[in-house]
Amino acid sequence: MSARRIVTFVGPGQAEVREESLPAPASGQMLVKTTISAISSGTEMLVYRGQFPVGLPVDANIPALKRNFQFPLSYGYAAVGQVSELGAGVPEHWLGRMVFSFQPHTTHFLATPETVFPLPAGLPAESACFLPNMETAVNFIQDGAPLLGENAIVFGQGVVGLLVAALLRQFPLATLVTADHYTSRRAASLALGVSASLDPASIDFRDRIQALLPAGADLAYEVSGSPVALNEAIAATMFSGRVVVGSWYGSKAVQLDLGGAFHRSRIRLISSQVSSLAPELTGRWDKSRRFAVAWQALQRIQPEKWITQRFAHENAAEAYDLLDHFPDKTIQVVLEY
Repeated sequence: MSARRIVTFVGPGQAEVREESLPAPASGQMLVKTTISAISSGTEMLVYRGQFPVGLPVDANIPALKRNFQFPLSYGYAAVGQVSELGAGVPEHWLGRMVFSFQPHTTHFLATPETVFPLPAGLPAESACFLPNMETAVNFIQDGAPLLGENAIVFGQGVVGLLVAALLRQFPLATLVTADHYTSRRAASLALGVSASLDPASIDFRDRIQALLPAGADLAYEVSGSPVALNEAIAATMFSGRVVVGSWYGSKAVQLDLGGAFHRSRIRLISSQVSSLAPELTGRWDKSRRFAVAWQALQRIQPEKWITQRFAHENAAEAYDLLDHFPDKTIQVVLEY
């Protein structure tokens, strides 16, 4: 293998598939041929639109993404493929294995055994490409720490929000409400068995929350990517409740309304991001344990049912254009190779 084709953001709203050289695997490396990769409609669209903070590392914890946000930029972190070639010193049992890796959208990539995750037996590639979002959802659940009999609300029913709702459904909560602007996502949420899924744009939105959660939510999640939703999450939360802020807003300004009930309500705003674990958990938990939980959750929830569009890798620009202009028609978009 001497070249690969990789999706590259070259400017705001501009995605190209570029060819670049790729050397043969060195000692300790293996070559992986990508089968499918998932597009993150949250983080990736901020990058696609140029709404990223200049100078911030893309992700210091992922070897393939250790660079700053600036165009041109190849980005993505949900690739599943098959090991097709081994470098010296890599055990033969890796050849032909299906693996997950945090990689941009590319036809091939080089990796070491330590930077890939073998797929569990029987788990389809279409489900495995949800691993980063599932790990994120598990992290949000751990940070929110739902309790028996609590009332919860989730703002945003994109893939991460749906996964959070699916995991919360496995707790004995009293009430679970979700909110999203798009009909298809609310329908997917209702199919999980939530108590109600509301449109935050409706004029009676807060009245309906009040009817469903008379005392307010014990636990609220803001995973919509919309700064406006954070104010709604605060407004829906009861005295001494928790609001887990899972959205990354990029360079979008956040104007919080903290002058009303919030001031006296002792509401806790919890910053939650998957690259680290809550300090109070690290005596018992590490990332490998959290990944194990995420794999098991993928097998239970089977999120591939939320794949709404599939694009050939060469047509990636069309996929991003769809997500940019018609997000209401999508839940999960994937690239196939």
